[in-house]
Parts: sequence; structure tokens; C-alpha cells
Amino acid sequence: MDEGGSRIRRRVSLPKRNRPSLGCIFVAPTAAELEPGDEGKEEEEMVAENRRRKTAGVLPVEHNDSEEDMFGDYDSFTENSFIAQVDDLEQKYMQLPAHKKHATDFATENLYSESIKNKLSITTIGNLTELQTDKHTENQSGYEGVTVEPGADLLYDVPTSQAIYFENLQKSSNDLGNCSMKERDWKSSSHNTVNEELPHNCIEQPQQNDEASSKVRISSDMNRRKSIKDHLKSAMTGNAKAQTPVFSRSKQLKDTLLSEEINVAKKTIESSSNDLGPFYSLPSKVRDLYAQFRGIEKLYEWQHTCLTLNSVQERKNLIYSLPTSGGKTLVAEILMLQELLCCRKDVLMILPYVAIVQEKISGLSSFGVELGFFVEEYAGSKGRFPPTKRREKKSLYIATIEKGHSLVNSLIETGRIDSLGLVVVDELHMIGEGSRGATLEMTLAKILYTSRTTQIIGMSATLNNVEDLQKFLQAEYYTSQFRPVELKEYLKINDTIYEIDSKAENGMTFSRLLNYKYSETLKKMDPDHLVALVTEVIPNYSCLVFCPSKKNCENVAEMICKFLSKEYLKHKEKEKCEVIKNLKNIGNGNLCPVLKRTIPFGVAYHHSGLTSDERKLLEEAYSTGVLCLFTCTSTLAAGVNLPARRVILRAPYVAKEFLKRNQYKQMIGRAGRAGIDTIGESILILQEKDKQQVLELITRPLENCYSHLVQEFTKGIQTLFLSLIGLKIATNLDDIYHFMNGTFFGVQQKILLKEKSLWEITVESLRYLTEKGLLQKDTICKSEEEVQYNFHITKLGRASFKGTIDLAYCDILYRDLKKGLEGLVLESLLHLIYLTTPYDLVSQSNPDWMIYFRQKVDKDVVNRLYLSFVLYTLLKETNIWTVSEKFNMPRGYIQNLLTGAASFSSCVLHFCEELEEFWVYRALLVELTKKLTYCVKAELIPLMEVTGVLEGRARQLYSAGYKSLMHLANANPEVLIKTIDHLSRRQAKQIIASAKMLLHEKAEALQEEVEELLRLPSDFPGAVASSTDKA
Repeated sequence: MDEGGSRIRRRVSLPKRNRPSLGCIFVAPTAAELEPGDEGKEEEEMVAENRRRKTAGVLPVEHNDSEEDMFGDYDSFTENSFIAQVDDLEQKYMQLPAHKKHATDFATENLYSESIKNKLSITTIGNLTELQTDKHTENQSGYEGVTVEPGADLLYDVPTSQAIYFENLQKSSNDLGNCSMKERDWKSSSHNTVNEELPHNCIEQPQQNDEASSKVRISSDMNRRKSIKDHLKSAMTGNAKAQTPVFSRSKQLKDTLLSEEINVAKKTIESSSNDLGPFYSLPSKVRDLYAQFRGIEKLYEWQHTCLTLNSVQERKNLIYSLPTSGGKTLVAEILMLQELLCCRKDVLMILPYVAIVQEKISGLSSFGVELGFFVEEYAGSKGRFPPTKRREKKSLYIATIEKGHSLVNSLIETGRIDSLGLVVVDELHMIGEGSRGATLEMTLAKILYTSRTTQIIGMSATLNNVEDLQKFLQAEYYTSQFRPVELKEYLKINDTIYEIDSKAENGMTFSRLLNYKYSETLKKMDPDHLVALVTEVIPNYSCLVFCPSKKNCENVAEMICKFLSKEYLKHKEKEKCEVIKNLKNIGNGNLCPVLKRTIPFGVAYHHSGLTSDERKLLEEAYSTGVLCLFTCTSTLAAGVNLPARRVILRAPYVAKEFLKRNQYKQMIGRAGRAGIDTIGESILILQEKDKQQVLELITRPLENCYSHLVQEFTKGIQTLFLSLIGLKIATNLDDIYHFMNGTFFGVQQKILLKEKSLWEITVESLRYLTEKGLLQKDTICKSEEEVQYNFHITKLGRASFKGTIDLAYCDILYRDLKKGLEGLVLESLLHLIYLTTPYDLVSQSNPDWMIYFRQKVDKDVVNRLYLSFVLYTLLKETNIWTVSEKFNMPRGYIQNLLTGAASFSSCVLHFCEELEEFWVYRALLVELTKKLTYCVKAELIPLMEVTGVLEGRARQLYSAGYKSLMHLANANPEVLIKTIDHLSRRQAKQIIASAKMLLHEKAEALQEEVEELLRLPSDFPGAVASSTDKA
């Protein structure tokens, strides 16, 4: 707080402006001036101090006549103030030896003109203010001069009021310079009057021998001293009353106030008091930004309760659970902002999917720009390991599960894990889902083991066995059943709708019969009465229809449109035409025939078969109300936030598997939009045969989540052990076993382990890694009886864990890369593409190449080569539609292949960086990774670095003249909306904020690089001795 207070009292530095014609220049002290032992420094300080005392004794400080001093101690006229410096300056000139030459008034006027042209330099060293004159002054007075570079800024570090004062003086000096000789003669006869208004750097007139003239000069000196003070005080007072836009005084004061509030909040958090400051320990500006960007004026009661929990105030780990749409994310955001702004620590937010990462980055970039922190994306092939170490601003890392794990590894390796103050995990229940769950578990276990200061916050809508998670994370638990919009759940059997009622005998009560006239044709086409259910809602409200499969999504969308009346075509007709036009643009003239038929009715399908551009465009159209109905798969429920008035489940199945309770809750959680709807409805359509299973589904508790650390062998426990030894977290059997006991698996070992113990599994896994050549075992004899085995990682092992390569493929990858060196073909990218085609996608490829099978060629090699052809063609043509038709593959599959290849290429690059023999791949894979990541023409890549800008949007921006990151960062959102088709104001602001954030990151990185280059090395010869001498 003291630091913050002193910051408020100091002058605020002004932005640098070029004013080379002004009469004096303030420059920072050079390194040489600051070094101890400068000749004459102590003597100069004593002289200056004595002079200051004399001045203070002769001329006491004068105060403003007004009743109230507007400045307090901000600009007090003490010995450290600017006025004191002016006093010193004048005293120095009053002590100059008298000169016999230039005694006439005309000579004095020439001297004055020259003094304006030849600048004086005031160099501040601590509290010492020296006067250094130029060559002209040196000749006149005999004092030593100093050369000052032209273009340095007089007004660089003075208060605005003083800057304005000197500007006015400059104007008057310019007028003087333009005067005629006649005017000069007139002025020379009244030079004493002029002297009263001269700037502080004006040269004193030579002393006269005449006694009367001497008295006049002394009187003039006194008057001038008072005049300068009066002018400065008056100018400062006037400036305080009226804001000056030229110097952005108001902005500086706002920034100062924000800094003060952050320091108050920081002190509040450290003291753990109940007084939370302006906005939950955050500056009031944060509250204003939420109102501006999100329209959030007030928090829900549960959010307030959660933020004021003792466990939160005491920085304990926390798990909280609420229904979907309850506002969980806002609580996490406020906690993240507290950590970034008040605790001054970095934050990691882990999200399940790339699309959600990009959505969150778009939403928080505006906050980063306004509040002064970085928002960095770690998804796909994006992200730097280890992350850039910032000088002042802190970073919010938003990452997928896999990238979050790599980020934590890099922080542990570089000894920076304590810089991570908070880790937030959304959809915490995913810790029990396959290999991704195992990766999430490893990440959290490492943080718990290596950092005592990092807080972990986990949130989910579907948690059951919370006790196990609490024990693993050593966390408190908070839950609430709050929903901002009431949700009513229904079941539909034939044409009867039942409301789910837990109090009823069989779990449901009769609600109503469907009142919709069906023709015989319609009954055959729509036996589930979907048309009747959706027309009760659309087009005025939105509706989601979840279907079991991707193909079913498209069929249902077309079927519904066949039976909708033509009135639906008129609803937002113009906007729907724009959507179709934009879909054609991003597809280079291609448009899905199903979407072409359904969009005019406001209907579209949504599944992984769409490209990223198509998905984003359709989601934007749905969010703005242009589209009112989505037929979608279950992936939408766990993806981006697209709520609806009514959610319909086409069947209680996901593909061929019966619906789980967790999945059901995720889907129906999309019903009801806060601030728009007063109620949300979910309708599950079922057949009579599934009735009993469905009744069990809606009444049973949520499924438990169990650790997959051992179940996912190569992606789980083996990968964990390899990284533990590689990062030197645990290097012997006892330490590794101890670590395993602290994992989620360790907590659940009694439930999960039936045949083998945890110790046996640990020993077996280490033996397997050693046999595979990834680890080496060292024997250490502690005593004659006791022997300890230590492990260290091999080069291949380090490359595998650094590249996050699945250990099932690491030896195959090494063999392929080694063989590739024997005859690497660089005529085209095909050979490199083959080497970076993901192994795990090979099994999904089914090329019809019987001729190769007859030759007994390895099927996996053939499949991988086939996928390489697909990728190679895609990089050449950059058009997914053309490639989709050529290879007869769904465009969504090709999109996934491209994304997987970009990510795997990044992994292979990190793999090769650890193995010197693969040096040739390093430079080649950097460029290939970039090409695979963006898959567009080179000129669009800078624009696509901005979160939320995909190929279609990048082309629009480039065509409109926004060809670089600088163009986007400086764009006007209103102009952008008018220039770019189908771009909302919210999206325009997010794009600009993201571009600014990227630009700030790059500028900061360059500044850090410059400082690093100019910094004296810690191991510099003589540095230790020098510091010892100083001490």
C-alpha cells in the first residue's frame, strides 16, 4: 500500500513529444554519471545543497492566495520541486562573474536570442540538479558545457501544467525572434520589463557599474523570481481545473487511480479481511468493464456467496458444481483477475476443446488490453514452451488439456512453477474420460507435488463422487442447484407429453397431448412429431434438436424444412441470404446442398462434418437469431455455449450407445437463455421399448468419474513416469511410488486395483520404460545391506516427453525419421508431410488400393501415405471442398486430419530438438508446422494469428485493406462493421482486442530481448569482485 501511495504522490510522466525548438532539455543520467566515484560529485552536491539553503533563507516559499491548495503534497514547493530547481538555476546565474562586454541593450537582446537557440540541459542525479550549458554559455561564463542530442524532449517528465507554461513561453519567444530591428530597439529600451517574463533558462544581463542600475537589476531579479513562481502556480492551478486533451491528463489520473485500487485490493487480499474493496478485491474498473462488455450489472447471490467463502479468501483449493448456465465461469474469471492484478501471478485456465479456448480468448482479450495483462493461446500447434517470462505484465494462459500439461512441464523444468498463482479447470469431470482424463490428472498431480503456492479451482455441472476429487486436490467443495432460468423436463411417448416429476410414483405426470394436424404423408416422414414440436417455438425462439448420428442431423434438418410453411422464408430473409453468400465465399464458391435448402427456413445442421469456418459462421448466425433451429450431435452440448428456449432429444442414444446421465444433463442444460427466456424446456422422445431404461436414466445419480491413469498405459502411467524422471521431480522407486499415492488413481486404488498392487504396477512400468530404451537404471549402494535404484532419462526418452509423443509410437517415429535422413526428398513437401502425418489417424483411413495389398505392403504404411497425399493436395490447393471431392472424404474429416497433422508436426519438431542427429528437421518442420496450422496463402497467415479469425474472415479482411496485425489493432470497430459482411459489433471489438493483445505481446517480447542483450551477464569477469567492493 505504501508503494501505491507514493506512486499517487509522484508526478505522472508524460508521453514523449518532439519539440526540438524549446529552450531547454531534460535528459536521463547516463550510466557514467550514475557510477560511484565520479570526480567532484560530492563537492557538487555540497555546493548545490548550500546554494539551496541560501535561496530558501532569502526567499521563503510563497503560497497561492486561494483558500484551498488544489495540489496538496502532489506538487509542493519544497526543495525537491521544480520551483526549487528554478531557484537553483537563477542563483547560479546570479553568481556568474560580471562581464564587461555586451553591456548595451542591443547586445543583451542578442544574448537572449542566442540563449533560446542554444539549449541548456538540466541533468537530475538523485536530489542534485546540475546546470549544464552549451558552448555559447560556456564561452560567456566559463562553466563547462555538455552536448545534448537534438530532438530530446523538454517536456518528457514534467507535470502537464508546467509543460503548458513552457509552451506559452516558447510562443512568445518565437514572436520575439520574428520582430524587426525597429521593434528590437524599442524592446532594448525596456528590457527590464521583458526580463520579468523570460523563461528560467534566460541568461542574466551583465552587471552594470552604475549603482542605480544595480538597484534596478536587484529589484528586477526579485520581481522575476516572484513572477516565475506566480506563472507556474497559476498555470498549474488552471490546468487542474480544466483537462487538457493534448497531454491526456485525465487518462493518466485514471491509470493512477486504477493502480491505487489494485494496491488497496492487494493489501486486502493479503490481510484476508472481510472488506473486499470496490469489486470483490478488484478495482471498480473491472465492474465497469463487465457492464460494458457483458452487460453484467450484478452477480447472482450464489456467486457472491462463493466469492466470499473463507476457503477462497484463504486461497485454499476449491471445487464448485452448479447446473449448466448457472454462471460458473464468471466466478472463475473474477478469481483469475484477482490473481493477475492483485497477487501479480500468472494464471492457467484449462478448457476441454480448441473451439472453447478460442471463444474464451476472444472474450477476455478486451479485459487484458484494458487492465494490462496478456492473454495467450495454447491450443493445436500454438503456444511457446517455456512461456515468455514477462518483465511487468502477467499472463493468462488459456489452454487445452494437452497443451496445459506441456506448459506445466516447461514451467517445472525452468524452475518457474511458483510463478503460476492459479490454475482453473473447467469441466473437471473430464478427469475420468480416457487418455485426456489421464493427461489432466498428471497435470494437476504435478502442480500439487511441486508448488505449495499454486491454487487450483475446479468446476463442473456433472460431478458425483466429489469426495475422491476433494481428497486428490485437497480442496473445499461448494455446490448449488441455482439456475437463472427455470428448466422443465418432459418425456414424449407417441403423441403424449409427460412432465418429469420426482415426487410422482413412476417419476412422471401427464402434461398434454400434441395438438397438430398430421397428414398421412407427414406421419410417415415424421413419426416422432418433430415438426409439431419445433413449430411451437420457432422462428421467434430458438430450438436445438440433438440427433444420434451426423447423418441423422442432416436428414432431420431437410425433413423439417419440407413441411414448414413458406411464411418461415420471410423471417429475416435478407440476413439469411447474407449467411448463404458468406458460406459460398469461405467455400470458394462451394456450398453444401443441404444447407442451401435449409438455411432459407432458418434451419441448419451442426456436427464435426462441417469445417471450422462453416461452424463458426453458423454459430454466429444462430447467436444473432438469423438461424432459429440447429439439428446437432451431442458434441455441441460440451462445446461452445449455444443455449435455446427448447431442447429436443431425438432419441435416448448417442450413436448406438444408450444415453448416460452425465450426457443427458449436459444436453438439457442448454435449455433456457439467461436474460432472454423466462423458462427453458427439454423434451426427450422415446419409444415404448425404452421407457423403463429412460425412467432409470432420469432418476439415477450422476455417474462417478474414475482415474484412467493406469488404464491408458502408454498415454498414462508410462508417460507420467518418464516426465517425472525427466523433470527430476522423482528419480527413484520410493519417490515415484510416493508421488503415485498422491494422484487421483492413488486415492481410488482400493476400488480400481483388484489383481496387482500399486507398488507392483510402479515396478512393472519402470521396467518396461527401461527395456524400451527410454530410461536407464543406476545402482546406488547406501550401505552393505541397502541398495537404491535411481533412474535417469535417455535422449530418446527426453525427446519423447518433450514432444508429448504417445509412447506407443515413439520408437516407430524415431525409426521413420532416421530412415528419412537416408534419402530425404525436398523437391516438394510430400516427404515431410508423410513424416508428420499422425499415427493415430491411420486406422480411420480406408483407401481402395488392392494392388498394394497383393504385394504384401504394410497396411499402416499404405494408409499413412494415402493421408499424406490428402494433406499434400490440401496444402497445394488450400480448398477443402475440392480435396473432399477428389478423395471422396467428408470435409469435416479432412479438417480434423489437418488439425491433427499440425499438432503432431509441432510434437515431432520438439522431439527432433532434443536429438542432435535430427538437426536437419528442425528448420524444415518450423515452416511445415506453420503451413499445416493455417493452410492458406502466406499473406493471410498474419491475420489468422488473431484468435477467432479463420480463413474466410481473413480473406474478407485482406480484401478490405487490413493486411497486417497493425492494421487490425488500429481498426475502428464501426468502420470494420460497415466494411466486412456479416460481422457484428461484438465480433469486431473482439477481433480488434485480440489483435491489440498480440501486438502488445510481440512488442513486450522485443523489449525483453533488447534488455537481455544490454544486461551485464551475471558471470561477467570481475562482476563479483566489483559488487564486493561496492558493499
